[in-house]
Amino acid sequence: MQKDWIFHNSHDVFFRNPFGAVSCGQRITLQLQIAEAQETVESVMLRIWKNNQQEELVPMSLGETGGEGSIYRAQMVAPDNPGLLWYYFVVRLADGKIYYYGNNSQHLGGRGQIYEYAPPSYQVTVYKAGTVTPNWFKETVMYQIFVDRFFNGYEDGHIENPKPNSYLYTNWWEDIPVYRRDPETGRIISFDFFGGNLLGVIKKLPYLKELGISVIYFNPVFEAISNHKYDTGDYHKIDPMFGDNELFRELCAKAQEMGIAIILDGVFSHTGSDSIYFNKEGNYPSLGAYQSKDSPYYSWYRFTEYPHHYESWWGIDVLPNVEEMEPAYQNFIIYDENSVLKHWLRAGIKGWRLDVVDELPDQFVKNFYRTMKEMDPEAVLIGEVWEDASNKTSYHQFREYLLGEELDSTMNYPFRTILLDFMLGRKDAWETHWSLMSLYENYPRHHFYSVMNLIGSHDVPRALTLLGEAPPEHDLSKEEQGHYHLPSEQKSKAIARLKLLALWQMTFPGVPCIYYGDEAGLEGYADPLNRRTYPWGREEGELLNWYKKIVNLRNTYDVLKTGEWKLLYAQGDVYGYLRKIADGHDVFGQPKEDNLALVFFNRSTDQNYQFSLDLRQWQPDSLVDLLDNNREIVLPDGQLPINLSPLEGKILMQRVK
Repeated sequence: MQKDWIFHNSHDVFFRNPFGAVSCGQRITLQLQIAEAQETVESVMLRIWKNNQQEELVPMSLGETGGEGSIYRAQMVAPDNPGLLWYYFVVRLADGKIYYYGNNSQHLGGRGQIYEYAPPSYQVTVYKAGTVTPNWFKETVMYQIFVDRFFNGYEDGHIENPKPNSYLYTNWWEDIPVYRRDPETGRIISFDFFGGNLLGVIKKLPYLKELGISVIYFNPVFEAISNHKYDTGDYHKIDPMFGDNELFRELCAKAQEMGIAIILDGVFSHTGSDSIYFNKEGNYPSLGAYQSKDSPYYSWYRFTEYPHHYESWWGIDVLPNVEEMEPAYQNFIIYDENSVLKHWLRAGIKGWRLDVVDELPDQFVKNFYRTMKEMDPEAVLIGEVWEDASNKTSYHQFREYLLGEELDSTMNYPFRTILLDFMLGRKDAWETHWSLMSLYENYPRHHFYSVMNLIGSHDVPRALTLLGEAPPEHDLSKEEQGHYHLPSEQKSKAIARLKLLALWQMTFPGVPCIYYGDEAGLEGYADPLNRRTYPWGREEGELLNWYKKIVNLRNTYDVLKTGEWKLLYAQGDVYGYLRKIADGHDVFGQPKEDNLALVFFNRSTDQNYQFSLDLRQWQPDSLVDLLDNNREIVLPDGQLPINLSPLEGKILMQRVK
């Protein structure tokens, strides 16, 4: 038998209609093509699992027959409750032989494979009917700020309210961050601080506005002993090194006047041991859970042998885990009149990013989401998820993130991985498209356009270092990593590659997020070297100007925000896609001006590529090359010639009439 004598492609609406995620109760039509003679097939069955509980076997009826073989068809209805639906096909031949057709071995959807045993299933994400994400957020560009490393707003550079036993770089803004550890235990014994603060952010709002930023996402800003602030000491208080609550409200107000929204980092799976709530070090006047079982916070924590043994985040004893479902804790974080959630929404923020959301119970996330939406329906909730958020499991449990009652957005680390794999030659253009299509298929459309598309963050090495093919971290000592800088030739290549990835970010569905300093050419291996200070006055001008240009393009053209997305070209080193708004509405039915944009990337460092595309189905008379002085390209016969130099990207836009 021929290799593909059974065939199904979940990315093709002929075989699965509608494409992708569906709402509860929606009807789905599935088709399977069999090339063998009809009389050899005894039966074709569709096997379905709904929410991993109900198994159904549905007979498929014979429909079309002809040159391509026979088409078998079945329909199913999405469950009334949100969740995941799984399916594959069972083909029994007249001789009793049974074949299965299921998802490919990469579990990416699209073209599947024939198996002689039960195969991996295709996924259908089923979300709550009527689910939406805030439209304003889909049209923004985000900027992530690690406050201590961004800018010191005091003209003399002094550092306010330093922590006990901390190391201050009062005159060395450009120095190398380092953790000072006990040589025997490896524990951090002193945190370093450079002096960035909220006053500095206020003073740099004009810079962010010029860059085109409309959302700032802050790493934690609440009082804590560390420089990273993931060891919260007081959820209701801005860290005194950064400023105070009044200054934060002023920041929110001034940012709002400039069209910039603020999103805070919420760390709710654990607190600091040095906190009002636990108070292990005795630095707070409150009665902490560590000090007494009579503490109002005692029920928040999970002690195994009181008071010295307790559950902590990844075994780090300065980060005691909390019992998130404890009513007193939920009241404090979510429900009370002055809860953490409500307090900061009233201060002027427009949403939250939930740290390690996979370590928070689903019900906690749902409660947080529901209460936030009751207070501000347009507020945004983002979750830290490192994998495909539609089918994420943690602690052996499926996590409900995109079903309509949990998150508006997630940190799109898969997007980052896909882009880096392509640019560094680990995956070709077709494999890259296949991986992007998997996310497109699994995510509800409103989430796909709201997801936080990042290239850098505080938890991964700087993009420039990776794109310059720096030596692997394990080949260098931490000191060598700190002093490493890309040689000139490698840095030039890295900048060219980062320009392409930034162009991809700004022209792809989803919300692009710039990690502070990436646009200025910061290098660095993993934490803490990815948290160097912003190089004010020493920026890579070519890169910074590029970011300003392409962010402006994103902000100018609606088609790059909420236009339809389709593949144009995927071969080897070259990838291209189309964005389109037609009939006066974007993919969410919002009134927008019709437009067409074509985007291309050549990752090769030494190879030119020339090819032609037939654009007659979209009927553009001409296109404008936005990166080549708006050069006009006339298309009298609908054929578009493309010439891509090494490490070149193009964005061609239909001239709006």
